[in-house]
Amino acid sequence: MLTKFETKSNRVKGLSFHSKRPWILASLHSGVIQLWDYRMGTLIDRFDEHDGPVRGVHFHKSQPLFVSGGDDYKIKVWNYKLHRCLFTLLGHLDYIRTVQFHHDNPWIVSASDDQTIRIWNWQSRTCISVLTGHNHYVMCASFHPKEDLVVSASLDQTVRVWDIGALKKKSGSPPDDMLRLSQMNTDLFGGVDAVVKYVLEGHDRGVNWAAFHPTLPLIVSGADDRQVKLWRMNDTKAWEVDTLRGHMNNVSCVMFHAKQDIIVSNSEDKSIRVWDVTRRTGVQTFRREHDRFWILAAHPEMNLLAAGHDSGMIVFKLERERPAFSVSGDSLFYVKDRFLRYYEFSTQKDAQVTPIRRPGSTSLNQSPRTLSYSPTENAVLICSDVDGGSYELYTIPKDSIGRGDNVPDARRGVGGSAVFVARNRFAVLDRSNNQVLVKNLKNEVVKKGSLPISCDAIFYAGTGNLLCRAEDRVVIFDLQQRLVLGDLQTPFIKYVVWSNDMESVALLSKHAIIIASKKLVHQCTLHETIRVKSGAWDDNGVFIYTTLNHIKYCLPNGDSGIVRTLDVPIYITKVSGNTIFCLDRDGKSRAIIIDATEYIFKLSLMKKKYDNVMSMIRSSQLCGQAVIAYLQQKGFPEVALHFVKDERTRFNLALESGNIQIAVASATAIDEKDYWYRLGVEALRQGNAGIVEYAYQRTKNFERLSFLYLITGNKEKLSKMLKIAEVKNDVMGQFHNALYLGDVRERIKILESVGHLPLAYITASVHGLQDVAEQIAAKLGDNVPNLPEGKVPSLLIPPTPVMCGGDWPLLRVIKGIFEGGLESRVRDDEEDEAVEGNWGEDLDMVDPDSLQNGDATAILEDGEVAEENEEEGGWDLEDLELPPEAETPKASANSRSSVFVAPTPGMPVSQIWTQRSSLAAEHAAAGNFDTAMRLLNRQLGIKNFAPLRSLFLDLHNGSHSYLRAFSSAPVISLAIERGWNESASPNVRAPPALVFNFSQLEEKLKAGYKATTAGKFSDALRLFLGILHTIPLVVVELRREVDEVKELIIIVKEYVLGLKMELRRRELRDDPVRQQELAAYFTHCNLQVPHLRLAMQNAMTVSYKARNLATAATFARRLLETNPPTENQARQARQVLQAAERNLTDATELNYDFRNPFVTCGATYVPIYRGQKDISCSYCTARFVPDQEGQICNICELAVIGADASGLMCSPAQIR
Repeated sequence: MLTKFETKSNRVKGLSFHSKRPWILASLHSGVIQLWDYRMGTLIDRFDEHDGPVRGVHFHKSQPLFVSGGDDYKIKVWNYKLHRCLFTLLGHLDYIRTVQFHHDNPWIVSASDDQTIRIWNWQSRTCISVLTGHNHYVMCASFHPKEDLVVSASLDQTVRVWDIGALKKKSGSPPDDMLRLSQMNTDLFGGVDAVVKYVLEGHDRGVNWAAFHPTLPLIVSGADDRQVKLWRMNDTKAWEVDTLRGHMNNVSCVMFHAKQDIIVSNSEDKSIRVWDVTRRTGVQTFRREHDRFWILAAHPEMNLLAAGHDSGMIVFKLERERPAFSVSGDSLFYVKDRFLRYYEFSTQKDAQVTPIRRPGSTSLNQSPRTLSYSPTENAVLICSDVDGGSYELYTIPKDSIGRGDNVPDARRGVGGSAVFVARNRFAVLDRSNNQVLVKNLKNEVVKKGSLPISCDAIFYAGTGNLLCRAEDRVVIFDLQQRLVLGDLQTPFIKYVVWSNDMESVALLSKHAIIIASKKLVHQCTLHETIRVKSGAWDDNGVFIYTTLNHIKYCLPNGDSGIVRTLDVPIYITKVSGNTIFCLDRDGKSRAIIIDATEYIFKLSLMKKKYDNVMSMIRSSQLCGQAVIAYLQQKGFPEVALHFVKDERTRFNLALESGNIQIAVASATAIDEKDYWYRLGVEALRQGNAGIVEYAYQRTKNFERLSFLYLITGNKEKLSKMLKIAEVKNDVMGQFHNALYLGDVRERIKILESVGHLPLAYITASVHGLQDVAEQIAAKLGDNVPNLPEGKVPSLLIPPTPVMCGGDWPLLRVIKGIFEGGLESRVRDDEEDEAVEGNWGEDLDMVDPDSLQNGDATAILEDGEVAEENEEEGGWDLEDLELPPEAETPKASANSRSSVFVAPTPGMPVSQIWTQRSSLAAEHAAAGNFDTAMRLLNRQLGIKNFAPLRSLFLDLHNGSHSYLRAFSSAPVISLAIERGWNESASPNVRAPPALVFNFSQLEEKLKAGYKATTAGKFSDALRLFLGILHTIPLVVVELRREVDEVKELIIIVKEYVLGLKMELRRRELRDDPVRQQELAAYFTHCNLQVPHLRLAMQNAMTVSYKARNLATAATFARRLLETNPPTENQARQARQVLQAAERNLTDATELNYDFRNPFVTCGATYVPIYRGQKDISCSYCTARFVPDQEGQICNICELAVIGADASGLMCSPAQIR
């Protein structure tokens, strides 16, 4: 039994599957009806209007309805979409046992303890027939799936079959009045709508259930005599065929399986039994510990069953439906209906190869589980669960495929799983001895070998390699060298799918997909709520997989999405272009055409194939919120703009990508205050004063407008603002504008008009306007204020702006990778106009040349040396060279002009450096700290940049020199290049000179060793941390040196961990146990031998003093094993060993087991033993317990623990 879903609830008395959706209704003894989604495992709804137990429930085949009957004598018809009961049918006089909709007519059949069966018309809401004849409770009644029959079972020990053909004729409208009259007479005087066709007697006790066979003239019944009886019927009579004995208590429910020749029954003996109809024998029994079974239900279309018991229900399958298959190049071998079949993808030709043996045992789940194929030898290995796990080896003559010739008999053997590992060798797992047997095609053992882990299945992993699966991990094992090539912690893996080039592998578990490299280096994990079924790699390295109801994709970076939905589960065999080849559950080969545009688009974006992206944007109908959100998330808002029609979304994307023109157009269309305000903020950030002014005018934001005119020096408009404030009677506005204008007389006038005469007098006096002051003094009379003595007044007049009117030098907006390409459809002449009109004269456009990192920033600092472009290029879509700035006059080449034409500015050196490099150190040297930080975050997962601040500044200062020409001129900065010499070309820029190099770090390492030997731990820690902080900003030239840098990280990390633990130990004066543990962990850091000896001597001393003699003895032994050169160390270790051997005990228990290999957590300083889960720092590789994920690493103090990072980049050789 394969349990798919289980619930815990009150006793379940009725069950019904929905025909299309993954839903099941369960009616409970408590009166509640539950609606479950068995695929997601969630409760969707509950209906609780019945009073007392609900014994029967049934979904309608096509309408959103279900019917229920309960102990309150009521039949209720519900609409699950409206979440309510539509109406109640009354008529029964006792408990209602079962209810069922008719498959065609608008009828419901119900069985009741009032000894009757009723048929109701749910559209007219009336009872149309009462079937009387039973003389005890009627336990169940159901319609025949095709004919006009009803079967019922009763405690009067009989099963009755009723003919309702007359009722069907009656339900049609009578054609004339005479017939209608006769029908009225039969209604009045008791017509014969339904007649008993057969009464089946044979049970010795009350019958609980009876059911028709879906296609054959058979009936099965189950009763309190613990027997299941099989009956056959023809047109005239019905008779008992056989009795199935085995249940130990009353049989509650029994039914035929729709797709197999079996009967399923359940009973109050707490078991479900499966019987073979042809052999009339028990096949299998499933038992529960404490729960009696009451009801069974079968899915109308799928191979699913459900059973209700005392404490809930289970949804289950009797057998796996996944066909065993193997793909090799253009061919597929698979098993269907006891035959091995062959399918060719290119021609879609399907042929039968050979019959395979039928299992001798009678139990279920004996069909082939896996299939392995050797193309060179044309041999097939088929594994199944027969005899606890066995295999069959078929060697097929090359020319016999498709001809159905006799294939030589299979060679058989016993083994958990078998798989080809070479051309003519296959491996068989011997689970009992945890070893693998390598056999040849004659089924002879060639080689034996034990496996590195206790595994329960093996899979192919390349020639000579096996992928071994345990409960919580997988390893790749080389059979030849007996080496573990890779190890990965995973959930329980069910299927393994290799990419065509064997470089990547997808490991499929029940609810997760793990993508890893061929050495099992983890790349990404996807979690699914619905069960994962199968998968295959397409030609682009995208993994296409299926769940129960979707085809989905997974990109190499872990992004995923839905390709299409599925009605029934399928098993993907191969993906070729936009065709998915698959097998369905019936073992039929199918080809499904899919739309691969979305994932190819995302893949192109990820791989930076921008020309593909642009052609897809132009040609395809790729749009929708998901794509827009994806582009926005990945930092391409300017591309998303081309998909969007909604103005609000366009506005947000335009602001994000800095495209002011589109933002203005969208804001005008939306015309809401909030959008104008946001536009104003962005335009101000870019320095586009004209649009800022326009935005403030649209929102009538006069205060901001006045301030804008002040800082742009627009006095004319400030005067207008003063007049507007006057018209609006806004006194504060008037005063501010007068202050901004420096208009003293206006200020005095305003103060006077509002009655602030003392202030007006002081203002006039201070500014020397004596005539005005005297006039005001006359009005004040005796209240003239005294001016403070000894104070020198200062004139309050706004300073003159540096630039008057117009836009500032606009903020540099980087031209996106796609901008040129997307707009290239515009005609040439329009394009020229657009450049002038939209961007204006001073919008400084930059187009990054080399966009290896996707985000090259270009900030031109004052005075930086500019390079002349060797060639002046126009719009060239291939390399996206942007045009020179639009202020170059359009003078013809031969016309002589006295106007001086400024040369085209070249590219600043710092920009050249950043564009050519993916090394963070070179970006920092160029002064581009933002991209340097982004690179470090992407490459090493660094998030805390505080320790690197001074290093960044040193790099920048060290790569520039500064010249002073004369006092009034600005200082000129000069870039210093690495490896410059006099013969170098003046037009080719070398990378920046860097102040940090690898040899400095080696010197620091020696100094750190020296400080450690001397016991100056704080100084040593400072030196080692300094090395760790400097390494990300060091550049080396050779690949060999890259490995040395990586090695240095590991060395320094071990010292930092050890020293931090030792310093922590010294702080813990009052915790001797923790002191001993930290001293012990220090000895497991990978230190130089002299330092390791000192650490072991230290740990030995601490343990000995704390009377932990056994632990002290282990340190003494380890110390002696290192052959200490100083006699003092050796003597002390021998003395401790002698003292400990007299009394080999520990006074206190430590969290320390020296026999079990471990690493120490860098944050909590606790051991992480082999086999326990851990997580590592993406930069220094220090290990941590899993709950530290997302924290800043305690060792390097830079990177985030568990962050995804591409790895250290410290050499141009790595990029080449």
